[in-house]
Amino acid sequence: MFTKEVYVERRNKLKKEMNSGIGLFPANPDASFNYPANIYHYRQDSHFSYFFGINHPGFCGLIDFESGEELLFGNDYDIDDIIWMGEQPSVARQAAEVGINATLAYSELGNWISKAMQQGRVIHYLPPYRSKLMIEMGRMLGMPGHEVKAGASIPLIKAVVKLKEIKDDLEISEIEKAVDVAWLMHTTAMKMAKPGLIEQEIAGTIEGIALAHGGPVSFPVILSINGQTLHNHYHGNVLTEGRMLVVDAGAELPSLYSSDITRTIPVGGKFNARQKDIYEIVLKANMESIKATAPGLPYRDMHFVAARIIAEGLKSVGLMKGNTDDAVAAGAHTLFFPHGLGHMLGMDVHDMEGLGENHVGYDEETKRSDQFGTAYLRMGKRLKAGMVMTNEPGIYFIPALIDKFRNEKKFMDFVNYDKVEQFKDFGGIRIEDDILVTEQGHRILGRPIPKTVAEVEATASEQRDWLKIKGVY
Repeated sequence: MFTKEVYVERRNKLKKEMNSGIGLFPANPDASFNYPANIYHYRQDSHFSYFFGINHPGFCGLIDFESGEELLFGNDYDIDDIIWMGEQPSVARQAAEVGINATLAYSELGNWISKAMQQGRVIHYLPPYRSKLMIEMGRMLGMPGHEVKAGASIPLIKAVVKLKEIKDDLEISEIEKAVDVAWLMHTTAMKMAKPGLIEQEIAGTIEGIALAHGGPVSFPVILSINGQTLHNHYHGNVLTEGRMLVVDAGAELPSLYSSDITRTIPVGGKFNARQKDIYEIVLKANMESIKATAPGLPYRDMHFVAARIIAEGLKSVGLMKGNTDDAVAAGAHTLFFPHGLGHMLGMDVHDMEGLGENHVGYDEETKRSDQFGTAYLRMGKRLKAGMVMTNEPGIYFIPALIDKFRNEKKFMDFVNYDKVEQFKDFGGIRIEDDILVTEQGHRILGRPIPKTVAEVEATASEQRDWLKIKGVY
């Protein structure tokens, strides 16, 4: 939790964006694991945390955008709770810590909302994503739970996006701390990527590093020698020489700010010639699109910087052909790069994505493409100083997609399918960094994580002491 002045300022900024109605900000409820009393690790709603800062369930914040009144609804713990949880701060104390003076019992919330609606007041809320909360909000708002999400306030969504897309120094510092934890996660994975290990041994170790530094991973670890599957959460493969391990992982701090980093590691520590050729193309796409990043430019332009480098690089190794600009315009590169360059990063690893990607990554000027691959670009609009972005180009050889495009005779003028067939066993490569847009251009956040061929091979040549004990060496 930050100082109360941080939360007061955030709510005041929101009031300046919203001139009517009432803002409703419920905290996340607990979520049961396999029976009611056995719950998942608690994760607060990012928007409630951003404006109200309290990391407990059972609360709801309310802001009257006309009068300026702020209320916090919640219940004090009773003796049964204290027996299991220990002494807990009162609702009044927690409210005071975030600069709110007025509190009411949570049981009063429904009546308060009902009375406001009877007076013709508009209730603004953000789209909920947990079914338990949808049901509860439906009861309060007098509508079926399944209709609640559709009734979310577009003006409030736009106001929240405007405020949260620009990170201040405090937020940037938190993200950098999360990147520094990711440094340890990824360098550990590089040292562990030896033949004979099972993927889950590495995945479990790096998740433990995140937990040991105060928070969980920022998303389920993606770690696989089958890197051609973009979000591969299966960790049961045995590492073998000649394969590459894609590791996409980040840490979340208690403040909920996150990191999101990807590195690709040759099993055994050395790239072979074929791997190095493709890796260098992805690395150039990553570095050159970062170099081109600056305020005022559409992030979609950065995406196409990477796409052209990938297409040109694949031409140089005989996998693509023809005019590079024509190939990219036609979408031929999406056979190998079928996703967007990156997304916003903040309190959520896909920052604010629950508000709708088109609200977060697009606007009236920049519309989303419907072209395969490019349609998956989560962020296309113009960059502003203070935005934090991921930059994560990749090249993948997806057998099913290769077969589909070839059977449909797509991009025959741009793809050398006979040679591509020889790469069906290759897997995939992705390289990802977290980038701050600055007034002058950009800055890569956090401690530099090895990514050149020489850096990755040098780090991977080191070994964990327990690997010796385990008998891998």
